[in-house]
Amino acid sequence: MFRERGIELKSPDEIAVMRRAGVVVGETLELLQAVVAAGVTTGELDRIAEDAIRSRGATPSFLHYGEPPYPATICASVNEEVVHGIPGERVLAEGDVISIDCGAIVDGWHGDAAITVAVGGLDAVSEPVRELLRVCEQSLWRGMAAARLGGRLTDISHAIETYVRGQGEFGIVEDYVGHGIGSAMHMPPSVPNYGRAGKGPKLVRGMALAIEPMITLGGIETEVLDDDWTVVTSDDTWSAHFEHSFTLTPEGVLVLTALDGGAAGLAELDVPCALR
Repeated sequence: MFRERGIELKSPDEIAVMRRAGVVVGETLELLQAVVAAGVTTGELDRIAEDAIRSRGATPSFLHYGEPPYPATICASVNEEVVHGIPGERVLAEGDVISIDCGAIVDGWHGDAAITVAVGGLDAVSEPVRELLRVCEQSLWRGMAAARLGGRLTDISHAIETYVRGQGEFGIVEDYVGHGIGSAMHMPPSVPNYGRAGKGPKLVRGMALAIEPMITLGGIETEVLDDDWTVVTSDDTWSAHFEHSFTLTPEGVLVLTALDGGAAGLAELDVPCALR
């Protein structure tokens, strides 16, 4: 491992450990998605997540993170909550949407990913909300598909923005962005979800990034609640949030937090996956 211009570059062995952490995150999110239902509390989801992570020999990344220390294993953000919602007694209702953000540490290396789930299934939410979730998730894959060794960081940003803008009138949150990841959960570089292509650091082997578009049905302004963590839309419109951690190899993209390494999602965009 070494650092170049503040960006941590990982060895293949270190990337392999990050992949292990990513699989823990992916398996935990898969479990939580199956459990999400009307009547379940966000606190119950959090307890399931912590058990899942620890039973796999990993440690939750989020628990006690930051200042004030984050008090839970996952972020559970419902409806107008964009990100960093604290799990607790809130009971999910059919037709809600919940963003679940999850991180895990294996031998000092981090994985970080997020999904947004419609409570009761996609048929339980309106067509605009279904489209919100679809566009947000697809923009994540478009961003990763735009990454190439030798390319530039904002190639990712531009691909995300271009896709979202081409799909309708959605707000792209600007106050919260993607980030580098590795021996810490958040590290340089920041990865905006908007901007011109061809700018920023060169994408090189050993770099690992967590890409996380957050889009809304309304404006882009956000506020932080009195708990000092939960971020909500200022206009109370609903939002979606999807995230994966990934790296680039000569063989293609490796999505560290996707159980199949990103093979299915990348294949739809004719992009090679490093996991064969």
